[in-house]
Amino acid sequence: MVSAVSLEGVSKTYDDFHAVRDVSFEVPAGRITGFLGPNGAGKTSTLRMILGLMPASAGRITVLGANDATRVRQRIGFLPEERGLYKRMTPVDAIAFFAGLKGVPEAEGRRRAKAMLEAQGLGPAAKKPIKDLSKGMAQKVQLLSALAHEPELVVLDEPFSGLDPVNQQSLEAMIREIAARGATVLFSTHVMQHAERLCDKVVLMAKGRKVFDGDVAAARCAAPRALVLEGDLSAADVAALPGLGAVTSEPSPDGGWRHVALLPADGGGHEALKAAFARDLALRRFELKEPSLHDAFIVLTGGQA
Repeated sequence: MVSAVSLEGVSKTYDDFHAVRDVSFEVPAGRITGFLGPNGAGKTSTLRMILGLMPASAGRITVLGANDATRVRQRIGFLPEERGLYKRMTPVDAIAFFAGLKGVPEAEGRRRAKAMLEAQGLGPAAKKPIKDLSKGMAQKVQLLSALAHEPELVVLDEPFSGLDPVNQQSLEAMIREIAARGATVLFSTHVMQHAERLCDKVVLMAKGRKVFDGDVAAARCAAPRALVLEGDLSAADVAALPGLGAVTSEPSPDGGWRHVALLPADGGGHEALKAAFARDLALRRFELKEPSLHDAFIVLTGGQA
């Protein structure tokens, strides 16, 4: 598979602090890759090295076939974590301005800006000062500013930060649209649900090191499956059932108890269910829970989530 971005043994040191340690991974061309990890894991430092905004202390980075991303900057779109637009500009002017910095003629930039704003439901706001827009609308404008020159590689640093659920859903749809037209998307986040819904591949970081590199299904396998049991039964009742691992318990709203029991890799809870019926336990819920990406994230990062 062709890679849009390749890192080999990349490290970044600030004086005595090792922000990134010997990180290697590939970003497949034309796919959506999630770059995940807790705050302080080294994600932003790595993205800045990929983009050529600061040098690596060690290792090799290739972006769109170039050893220096600044040589192919016209083919890259970037949404930084630190948001910033000229507040007195209108969305049309802002998008056309940033497109112009990437070589798009002004008239064409304005045409694209108007079309993109209309497509995102922002047509009525096209000529309003950005300072008068909501945070979600302004964030959409900034993302459109990074896309107006039709980049091959789109890098988004914590794009969902501070957005309400409706605008998060809208941004997810925009990311899918970017990938659907053939662009490569690399985005960082510490919220696993977005990556679980969007990504073809995920790279997990913790304390500056890569702890996982692969698809979402493979990542989930790092965490155990579990049984969720609810009813008028004690933790001791559940712990006595065969084929279960550690059990955590908490009161449930209906006055009973909710128990979560881990399962071994080859366990499906069948023996536990038979034993529960045989002992006439008062069960209202007996559900097999497959691990989520968040569960795997906690396991792979040593609980830093």
